[in-house]
Amino acid sequence: MTSPDKTAQSKDVFFEEIAALAERMIAEHGRDFTMGAFILAARFIAEKKDIGSGSLEPTN
Repeated sequence: MTSPDKTAQSKDVFFEEIAALAERMIAEHGRDFTMGAFILAARFIAEKKDIGSGSLEPTN
């Protein structure tokens, strides 16, 4: 099992990666595109859809 400290550190790394990605997306395509992309990703996650496959069919 992962300790709370390691879990927090792991989450921090992901937040840093998300922030870096967002900064690159904003620089290249603007804030509206970036927000839309992250909102769409959150929607796919909430609806349990597989983002990586290119399919819009829910995965069960």
